[in-house]
Amino acid sequence: MKALKIKQVESKEERREFLSFPWEVYKENEYWVPPLFSERMAFTDPDKNPFFEHAEVDFFMAMRGEKVVGTIAAFTNHSHNEFHDENIAFFGFFEVLKDPEAAQALVTTAEDWARERGHDALRGPAQFSTNDECGLLVDGYDDRPRILMTYNPPYYVDYLEDCGYGTAMDLWAYKISTGIFDKKSGERLARLVKKIKKRSKITFRKMSLKDFAAEVERLKGIYNSAWADNWGFIPMNDAEFDHLADELRPIVDTDLVFVAEVEGKPVGFSLTLPDLNEPLHLAHPHPERPEWWTMVKFAWYWKIRKKVSWVRVFAMGVIPEYRVRGIDALFYYESAKAAIKKGIPLAEMSWILESNDKMNEVIRSLGGEVYKTYRFYEKGL
Repeated sequence: MKALKIKQVESKEERREFLSFPWEVYKENEYWVPPLFSERMAFTDPDKNPFFEHAEVDFFMAMRGEKVVGTIAAFTNHSHNEFHDENIAFFGFFEVLKDPEAAQALVTTAEDWARERGHDALRGPAQFSTNDECGLLVDGYDDRPRILMTYNPPYYVDYLEDCGYGTAMDLWAYKISTGIFDKKSGERLARLVKKIKKRSKITFRKMSLKDFAAEVERLKGIYNSAWADNWGFIPMNDAEFDHLADELRPIVDTDLVFVAEVEGKPVGFSLTLPDLNEPLHLAHPHPERPEWWTMVKFAWYWKIRKKVSWVRVFAMGVIPEYRVRGIDALFYYESAKAAIKKGIPLAEMSWILESNDKMNEVIRSLGGEVYKTYRFYEKGL
């Protein structure tokens, strides 16, 4: 085995090599869903991703000779530290072959990077925050991830824990059959929904793409208010929220997006996404394959063959003064009804903090069961 060295990514070509590495890790894995390579390049480009405006980020590769055997990113999210009054660094983009020495060297590199900047701890994985893909999958490996959720081999857990990392927070993914709302329990819930709407003077409407810019403005305040008390949450500034909205717009199905209003005032919203990981998995993007051809196949499986059997409840929040009124249950009910009409049998509600007792109670009362766990790890420095 050739000697190991750690190389910092400095050029665009090296960043391409860094981002291409997962195709080597997962080349024989039937569950990993490869991303669009152009999206990954844009996501890690400081000129295109507004995250870099309040963060310091470096990327590293573990090399044996000319071969990449692992990757990691180390970064400071200044917005996180200011909002939570913490002094931590994060790691992400952790991918490695079955090479314990490389894993140890990558993690040590990230720790040294954090120490040099005076941080007290290193937390991750995240790409780049709780507003993006985050958490290490620690169970449920024999299933594809839903849209915008992570996937990794089981041995990553051992590699991180062998480096001294412990659990900072678990994130739960729930599975539920949308058909549950077609049964007697659904009839009872329908009556309850009617009562809640009447009592609370709440109206529900679908999101309008024709008025997309104005809708995005309405949802910004709800998002930053509804999630403000959640562990790890970081408010998004206008540039970040607009960037996320632009990224999601092509895949948003307005039949699955609901806004709750009281006397015309938006007080909550629910964003459910069709699980486009299913057609994306069939199209199977690759850095060396023309992306236009991948997109043709993706559109075929999504629009023509309709190869989508899941939805994911991606975001759901209610501003504090309107909580404990059943609005969250109404969102789930309306979203499930919409999914049933589309012939989509399954839904994932994710991710939910293990400490979010109220939300977990509501989801379990509707028949949801935790079927995957994603974990934030942390180590003091």
